[in-house]
Amino acid sequence: MARKKIVHVRRVYEAPEQADGTRVLVDRIWPRGMTKEKAHLDEWCKQVAPSTELRKWYSHDPERFTEFSHRYRAELEDPEHADALAHLRALAKDRTLTLLTATKQPEISEAEVLAELLRG
Repeated sequence: MARKKIVHVRRVYEAPEQADGTRVLVDRIWPRGMTKEKAHLDEWCKQVAPSTELRKWYSHDPERFTEFSHRYRAELEDPEHADALAHLRALAKDRTLTLLTATKQPEISEAEVLAELLRG
């Protein structure tokens, strides 16, 4: 029986927890005011982040999340995005993975879209 993939989504500004497992920042831009030491990252996978155009269009508007999710999933089929997504899939295969984002609403972020794909 296959092990259920455990993928968490958290804000990079929150203190790390023991249960985080591998911590990966999935934002394209480094979080404001955050040092590498405070972030406690294992990786920064900015290649998987939405394009600048999509990120600016979305602007974390909750009413646009469904459309953002659809457009972002389409972007993830591009070769550079697809390679980065495959890397995250490999990380999630046999360990707990925590996707980190700087947004104030991680539940409507690219990290949540990625987590849903990785859990599936």
